[in-house]
Amino acid sequence: MNGALGLYRAGTSPLHRLPATAKLTGLAVAGAGSVLVDTPAQTAAFVASGLALYPLARVPVRVLVDMVRPLAWVLVPLAVFQVVFIGWGRTVVLVGVILALVLVANVVTLTTRTTDLIDVVVALCRPLRFIGVDPLRVGLALNLAIRCVPLMADLAGEVRDAQRARGLELSPRAFVVPLLVRALHRADDLGDALAARGFDD
Repeated sequence: MNGALGLYRAGTSPLHRLPATAKLTGLAVAGAGSVLVDTPAQTAAFVASGLALYPLARVPVRVLVDMVRPLAWVLVPLAVFQVVFIGWGRTVVLVGVILALVLVANVVTLTTRTTDLIDVVVALCRPLRFIGVDPLRVGLALNLAIRCVPLMADLAGEVRDAQRARGLELSPRAFVVPLLVRALHRADDLGDALAARGFDD
C-alpha cells in the first residue's frame, strides 16, 4: 500500500536498500543534531538536507507535496503564534527544524517496511526486560504511532472537505473541533480493539 504520509513505498533506491538499523541511527543523529541548529541559514541547510533525501529515495514530488500539505495545518498556526511571541528569527528556526525532522522521519518510513522498523526497536529494547520493559508492547506502540500518522491526515482531509461543503473554510473552530471529536472516536475504537486482544492494561 502506497501513501503520502508515513507509509512504505516499495522501491530499489539506495535508501530502500539501506538497513533499517542504519536509517534509524541516521534519524536519531538528525534529532540530536537539531539542537545545534541556531540560525535561519543553518535551518535552511537542515531543511535542504531533508529534502535532498527524497530524490535519493526516488520518491515522486507529488508524494512530497501531499505529505507537506496536511503538515501545513500544524506548522502555519504554530509559526503565526511564535512570531507574535519570539519574533521571525527564532520562529524560522523552530518551524524549520520541525519540518526538517518530519521530512527525515517520513523518508525513513517511506523506504523502510514497518515490520523492519519495529524489529529493530524490539531488538534494542530486549536488554531492558530486567527493568520491566516489554519489547513486544514497545513494538506495538511504535506500530500504532506510525499507522496513526496517515490516519490523522485522512481525518484532517475529511474534515476539510466538510468545511468546504458548509462554506466554513476560514473557521479554525470548524476544523479543530470535528477533528478532535473524530480522533477521539477512533481512539476509543482502537482501545476497544486492543482490550479485546488482551492489551487492556
